[in-house]
Amino acid sequence: MKNSKGKTRLVVIGNGMASSAFLDELVKTDPERYDITVLGKERHPNYNRVLLSHVLTGEKTLKEILLHEPDWYEKAGIRLRTGVKVTAIKRGAHAVVLDDGGTVAYDRLVLATGSVPIVPKIPGAEKEGVVSFRDIDDCEKIRRLSSGGAKAVVIGGGLLGLEAAWGLKKLGMDVTVVHLAERLMERQLDRVAASFLKEDIERLGINVLLSKEAVEFEGGAGVEGVVFKDGERIPADLAVVSIGIRPNIELAASSGIYTQRGIVVSDTMQTYDPAVWALGECVEHRGATFGLVAPLFEQASVLSNHLAGDCRLVFSQKPTSARLKVPGIELYSAGKTEGEKGAEPVEYIDRGERIYKKLIIRDQRIEGIIMYGECSAGPALFTALLQKDDISGRRQVLLSGAAGSSFRLSESMPDSAIVCGCNGVTKGMIKEAIEKKGLFTREDVARETKASSSCGGCSSVVDRLLEETLGSNFQPASGPRRICGCTIYTRDDVIKNIRERRLTTVSAVMETLGWETVGCDRCRPAINYYISMVWPAEAEDDLTSRLVNERVHANIQKDGTFSVVPRMWGGATTPEELKRIADAALKYSVPLVKLTGGQRIALLGVKKDDLPGVWRDIGMPSGYAYGKAVRTVKTCVGAEYCRYGTQNSLATGIELEKVFNGLWMPAKVKMSVAGCPRNCAESSIKDIGVVGVAGGWEVYAGGCGGIELKAAEKLATVKTAEEVIEIAGALLQYYREDAEYGERIFKWIGRKPFGEVKKAVVDDLENRRGLFSRIGEAMKRVSDPWKERAGKESVVRAPV
Repeated sequence: MKNSKGKTRLVVIGNGMASSAFLDELVKTDPERYDITVLGKERHPNYNRVLLSHVLTGEKTLKEILLHEPDWYEKAGIRLRTGVKVTAIKRGAHAVVLDDGGTVAYDRLVLATGSVPIVPKIPGAEKEGVVSFRDIDDCEKIRRLSSGGAKAVVIGGGLLGLEAAWGLKKLGMDVTVVHLAERLMERQLDRVAASFLKEDIERLGINVLLSKEAVEFEGGAGVEGVVFKDGERIPADLAVVSIGIRPNIELAASSGIYTQRGIVVSDTMQTYDPAVWALGECVEHRGATFGLVAPLFEQASVLSNHLAGDCRLVFSQKPTSARLKVPGIELYSAGKTEGEKGAEPVEYIDRGERIYKKLIIRDQRIEGIIMYGECSAGPALFTALLQKDDISGRRQVLLSGAAGSSFRLSESMPDSAIVCGCNGVTKGMIKEAIEKKGLFTREDVARETKASSSCGGCSSVVDRLLEETLGSNFQPASGPRRICGCTIYTRDDVIKNIRERRLTTVSAVMETLGWETVGCDRCRPAINYYISMVWPAEAEDDLTSRLVNERVHANIQKDGTFSVVPRMWGGATTPEELKRIADAALKYSVPLVKLTGGQRIALLGVKKDDLPGVWRDIGMPSGYAYGKAVRTVKTCVGAEYCRYGTQNSLATGIELEKVFNGLWMPAKVKMSVAGCPRNCAESSIKDIGVVGVAGGWEVYAGGCGGIELKAAEKLATVKTAEEVIEIAGALLQYYREDAEYGERIFKWIGRKPFGEVKKAVVDDLENRRGLFSRIGEAMKRVSDPWKERAGKESVVRAPV
């Protein structure tokens, strides 16, 4: 049934964070399909529950943690009703019954009823002063009941309990944490880390009692003390219970919807009733229930995808990480905490510095992480865990902190410090956006602030700031990600459709996949590149989907002028070329002529109108210093001139550059050929580096000498320059077909087992030659844009 406007009636019960994320996705994807009604039991619009501890201490107000202001719902065409409780679901009549006696009809129903705190069934649990810590009302109640010098007891030594204890301590209370298990955070920490944690919690002035079971809350109308099973009693003016949550299934179960521990859902979040879906803390998926926001947001994406009619996404469970948000305590945990049969622990401990690190490894892959006292490598290691990276050869450095050393940068930064130099974004701006706009991922931060959206060099610091603010609710990026905020589709989704439906234009892709808008400067260039990669002979280049540098074939400068960098094969030139460059610089009053780090000459300050004339007068090919393409091949003079040289690096570098120059790539590519192991051409920090050795060449890949310094890894040792070029071409094509747009080679290789890359482009000869053949087909379509723009024929290409 449709409403009077022909829309399907969608009712959402629950207005928490899962519901909010679902509605965000749905109104972006298909804003006209549904007439949406949201029924929320709380009297407030949805808010960021992760920041409740900040509200408890008074650092934040409710308004500051709202995810959506009330007018957002109106602008989105959503009918929001707060402070109402749904008492029944009449599934046969497709209607829900409210506590005021009214009903709301639905065609499709989404249950996002969340969870309820577990409260021990012991005498006195109903007394004034015995409270949970789950929502904004709990915060207000705790603040009302707290007073300086009063005694507070927190039942539960998990993440939320310890954060509540810290909040109460900041309010001036005398706090004791009581935990049933023999160690704090027993699900996330082993005995060593938990012992450090207990000592540090006590150093903060919070008492800790372990292996204690509360059996009664004493007092009159209000709580006055807590009695334990062993007979001990401690006084309490306030008791905060934080021993866990359970899915809120009461409404679903009473309506006949199948439940076990939670509302049982399929991989598409559908219940056993085909008109009813569920998501969030109320659901049970393949035997598991959920308490952190990362899986809830993935559920929201899956559900919105299916209700929008696309029906391609499925929900899958992933490991989660934990990080405690108590100042002065650094801990990080993910995956397993104890090694099972067949697994081995790798440990580091410094009791004097109170640093402990432990990895659980099986078959050269990480299964578990515990870090205490120094956790900078935690997110990077967690990403390796999620992606099942092969850590062979890296075990000795994994716990050194080097894997995530850049994460340390955020800790001592003032809020005024620039995090993203490309866009001038400060630490304070990022933190404010995370807190006020309810951001949870690096993609969210990039969309709202532009931090990490350009070169990506600040990505690790952005991740760290997300962690510091969100604690255990932050999950680093893993697996496929959406191209941008304009769409729900990933890179693989887009490429699959381009290939299967033979899409050859940006507009065809966006129309076929139902893009929400005309696109942005992230998705349009990416789509344009993916089309050219899949269909090099048929792709229609869309200039409106290129950034200004690529549209004018020159690099724009801060004053609006441009730089021109001609191609100099292998860094070698001739007096004639130098004379033409000098004459052009004089003729067009070029203010600066400079040697670049890639052994080229740059003319800086060229006016846009003068560009075609400069190109014509110079008469040299474009060096592509402005585009995501193969740029320079840096060389030394090699064996032909140098007394140390073992191979002719200059000739090999020129040939390498001529074969692949100008081919569009996911990101810029720099190569280098050195004539001997002295490596004057710096081959060890290039995307692809080649080093001459006695009897042949060594080929390296994945280096970087820019914002992030990374040494390249050796791919192969070969005898001839022809083999060098074939391996380099195979690697470039593998990168073109597999990497995300904007992802440098070192980033791409870093998220894959290096052995997999080596096998694909070196060891598997059939696959290697197939890749090389495909890049040859792509090269046939490349022409020199400067020659075309100057009104001359395209330059003759070197054959592949």
